[in-house]
Amino acid sequence: MTDKNLERKEKTRETVRRGYSDIAESKDGCCCGSSLPDRLAGAIGYTDEELESLPDGVNMGLSCGNPTAIANLKHGQAVLDLGSGGGFDVFIAARKVGPKSKVIGVDMTPEMISKARAGIPEFTKKTGLSNVEFRLGEIEHLPVADSSVDVVISNCVINLSPDKQQVWNEIARVLKPGGKACISDLALKQPLPKEILASAAALVSCVAGAVLVDETVEMVNKAGLCDIRLDEKSYSIDVLADCNDPLYRQVKEFLPQGAKLGDYIISVNITAFKKKP
Repeated sequence: MTDKNLERKEKTRETVRRGYSDIAESKDGCCCGSSLPDRLAGAIGYTDEELESLPDGVNMGLSCGNPTAIANLKHGQAVLDLGSGGGFDVFIAARKVGPKSKVIGVDMTPEMISKARAGIPEFTKKTGLSNVEFRLGEIEHLPVADSSVDVVISNCVINLSPDKQQVWNEIARVLKPGGKACISDLALKQPLPKEILASAAALVSCVAGAVLVDETVEMVNKAGLCDIRLDEKSYSIDVLADCNDPLYRQVKEFLPQGAKLGDYIISVNITAFKKKP
């Protein structure tokens, strides 16, 4: 890899890190205003019961799917959440797998890790569970042992990575044989206008990093995962279209007149398995 490519990738990581640091430390503690996070979560399929058990402030409206639902989590499974943010999906998954297992969240933003860890006492008080852990690290270089995880989940995060193939390689490395990846992310229906691709706001809001569905399937295959299943959704993009957050306002300004985010972007649920020996 050339020095220029390395520099570009690190610049992308730093842009994302700064953007999510700002979100973690914002007054509202969320991406899209005080009312949208619950509305978005409900549209995606999270239940009121799941949301009520969460620590205050961890639902920041950063989801584009519901990986804990498509994973059909069972008691006793070890779960890893890539780009766990404030711990939204980690805390929900922890209730599903029960006290005898562990859910680990990995995030590269120290402010998000601090926010997530600060929510653990409240979560334990509400649920009686103490089965979550948050680790600082990059999803391209996971601080997790080989073949140690039953399920990998991620929610609107892999698009943020400048090296998506390496992320999928890491997913394959940490999964146990027979384990599965259940990923919610954004994908392109058609190429984005070049003005959006150059926008830092579009990158932080997951839009500029989106790739075509076929490219994602190619990366999953190349990582050695199998039995790939894709389910395309449009619901979250319709919700985000009403978002008043500055990130999405800036993105919409670059769209052609009369165009909507949903004309370019779709939410995709991806499930793939690690082969058994």
